[in-house]
Formats: sequence, C-alpha cells, structure tokens
Amino acid sequence: MTATKAADPKGSRRRATDAPEARSTGHAVFTELRRRVITLVLEPGALLSENELAAELGVSRTPIRDALMLLSQEGLVQIFPRVGTFVSRVDPQHVADAQFLREAVELASLGDVPAAPDADAISELRENLAQQRVVDGDLEQFFRLDELFHQGLMRLAGHEGTWPSVVAAKGHLDRARRLGLNEVGTVHVFIEQHTEVLDALLRGGAAEAGPLLRAHLRTVFDDIERVRARSPELFAINSGIPKRKSVAVWH
Repeated sequence: MTATKAADPKGSRRRATDAPEARSTGHAVFTELRRRVITLVLEPGALLSENELAAELGVSRTPIRDALMLLSQEGLVQIFPRVGTFVSRVDPQHVADAQFLREAVELASLGDVPAAPDADAISELRENLAQQRVVDGDLEQFFRLDELFHQGLMRLAGHEGTWPSVVAAKGHLDRARRLGLNEVGTVHVFIEQHTEVLDALLRGGAAEAGPLLRAHLRTVFDDIERVRARSPELFAINSGIPKRKSVAVWH
C-alpha cells in the first residue's frame, strides 16, 4: 500500500493567501507604472527594463511583466519581441478618441443639472476654484484640482459615479494635457474658463454652459500642436518598430 501524505494545514493556509497577495501586488505595480506613464515620469518613447523596474519597486519580474501587458492593451506601452518595451509616443488619434468620449459624457451631464443644484456641491466647486488660484505654478497640483472640478460638475448632475469610467478611458488624453500644461507654463486661462463654465451653468443651465465647456475641453488640441512643433519626437508618426543602437531611439 502507498502511504498517504499527511495534510499540511499551515501550507494550505499559506497557499490560500498567496493568490490575494499576488493580485494585490500586481494591482499596485500596475497602478504605479500607469501613474508614471500618465504623469510623464516615464516619458513617451522611453525604453523600459523589467529588471530595473522590478528592482526599483522591490518585486519580481512577473508583476512587472503583467503590468506592462495591461498597459500595452491600453496602448500606453508597446512591446516589441527581441527589441524591447517602450512607453508609447502620444498618438493624436488616441487623444481625439478619448476627448470625444469625455466631451460626450460631460456635456450630456450638464443637461441633468437640476434647477436648484445641491448647495454643498456648489460650495465645493467654489472652494476648488479658490484653491486653483493659489497653486502657484505647481502644475501637478493644478491637474489634481482640475480633475476634482470636472468630477464636481458631474456630481451636480447626479452622475459622479460615471467619473471613474471617464478617467480609465482618458489615459492618452491626460498625457497630452500634461504636455500642454508644461508647454504653456501657466494655468490662469484654465482657471478663468472653469469659473466661466460654473457661473454660466448656475445662471443659464446647460444651454449657456455647454458651449463654454466644449471650448474649454478642446483647448487640448491647440496645446498638442504647440508641443508637437517643438518636440515632435514625443508623438507617434508611424507604427514602425524602434531600433536599438547605443541608446534606444525610434525610427
């Protein structure tokens, strides 16, 4: 007869907890790498090393590889076998697609803002605008407040729950917006546009605020053209495979 191996309760518990821990680590790695791409810490066209990223984040290569695969599905990373993995250049078509989606959702929501909007939500928007005016050149802080402002407009309409879906879909757009902010170097025009949109919404509803919001959201296209004129290497020009020489370059 073959002896039956005794069960190992501790080992079973250990294996039972491995999967959730792995998922948690994988999610954290993906979130961090996506943040670095979106915020331009990892610049368009940058070569990514699994080994270096794993060492920096203190994880194995497996969650790094999985995160890069997910980012490639978003089009934020490009993986070329036997060549390397690169942060995708900014693709104006992807930006336009994300902008179309965002504009459609935000403009549609204006029509659902009630005649007597929630007073607390309005107060939060006014406070947000006050904070925008004192960011003092901190572009990343302004970007955070800008996101909260637009989320607040969705809250007025009762559609705040859709905001995470908008955020998930506009990674390409957010990179372009940050490039635009870095190019312009000032946020005053955007603060004034935010103020005008809110005042128009409270005064005349969607009919008055809609055109202002549309124009505000579309300023990103002018920003892209200014950045592309100065730094064309940040933008996609074809689908060719990058060639590695002494340094990683794109052709």
